[in-house]
Amino acid sequence: MDATTPHEVGARWLAAMRAGDWEGAWRQTDRLELPRRRAQHAAGFVREAHHLVWDGSPFDGRSVLVRCEHGLGDTLQFSRFLPAVAARARELHVMVQPPLVELLRAVPGIGQVHNGWRGPDWPAHELEVEVMELAYALRASADTLPPPLPFDTAAASPFADLDRSLRSDGRLRVGLLWAASEWDPSRSIPLAQLRTLLDLPHVRFFGLQQGPAALQAAAAGWPIEPLWDRTTSVVDAAAAMRHLDLVVCVDGMPAHLAGSLGRPTWLLLKHDADWRWMDDRSDSPWYPAMRLWRQSRPGDWASLVGRVARGLQLLSDPTGRRGELLPGNAPALATMS
Repeated sequence: MDATTPHEVGARWLAAMRAGDWEGAWRQTDRLELPRRRAQHAAGFVREAHHLVWDGSPFDGRSVLVRCEHGLGDTLQFSRFLPAVAARARELHVMVQPPLVELLRAVPGIGQVHNGWRGPDWPAHELEVEVMELAYALRASADTLPPPLPFDTAAASPFADLDRSLRSDGRLRVGLLWAASEWDPSRSIPLAQLRTLLDLPHVRFFGLQQGPAALQAAAAGWPIEPLWDRTTSVVDAAAAMRHLDLVVCVDGMPAHLAGSLGRPTWLLLKHDADWRWMDDRSDSPWYPAMRLWRQSRPGDWASLVGRVARGLQLLSDPTGRRGELLPGNAPALATMS
C-alpha cells in the first residue's frame, strides 16, 4: 500500500508545476487523486450542488458539461482547452460565469455556452469536469499548450466612441491595474507606490481599475486618464485593451484578458507567485506576449516598481527602442529583471 499522504502528493505536484515539469505533476494526480475520484464515483458519490466528480473517463462520443466555478481569470486561462474537448465529445455544454458569457459565445467551436454556472437547471449530460481540470485531462505541457481562445470584441463592444480619446499622440499608451481582488490582497500594489511610474514624461496612463481602487486614483488627482467608468464589462475592457500599446497589471482576471487578446502585457507578481507562473522565468508559455516582473523579496513592491519604471522609460524613449522592449524580446530587458 502507498503510504504517501495527500499533503506530500500535493507538495510534489506543486513543486513539479513550479519547475515546469507538468507531466510530473500529472503523475502525482494519477497516483492519489484519480484513484480517490474513481472510488467515489463507483460509490455513487455526488458533491454538493449536484456536481458529479469526474473520474478520468474519456470525453470521446459523450455528452460533456464543463463547469467554470473558479475565478474569471481561471476561466479565461483554461478555456483554451475547450476546442479539444469539443472535437472529441458528442456535445459540449460550457457553464460560464455571467460576466464572460458574451465573450465566450462569440468564439466558434467550443460547444454551447450557457449562463448558469451555479446550476442546478443544467442540460442533460454524461460527464462533468471543471474547466481547470482540462489541462490534466488532456495531459498538457508547457511545450504543447494551445493558444488562448480567439476572443473577438469588435462586434460585442460599442467602443467606437473611445477611438478618438485613445488615439496615439506619440506617447506610450499604458493601461494600468494595481489592485487585485479581495481573494488575495497580497497581490495588490499600494497606489502610493506607483508614483514613480506616473512621473515618466513620454507615457500616457489609462486607468482600467475597477471598484474602490479606481476611486482612490481619482481622489488623488494623479495623471491617470479614467477608463474604468466605460470598461465595467469584460468585453468593453477587452476592446479598450486593443487600443493600448501595453497593459501593466497585477495578477488577476485583467492579466488573463490582456494575455488572451495577445496584447503586450507586463505582469507584476508578488514574491511567492501562483504556481501557474512557475519559478525563475520572465516569460509565460500561457501568454507569449506577456512579460513577468517578480518581487525580489516578499512585500518589496518599491524595487519592482522602480524596475518597471526604468523599463517604461526605455520603452517610451522617442529615439525608437519600443520594438526591442516589448514582450518577446526578453534579452533587451534582461538587465532590468
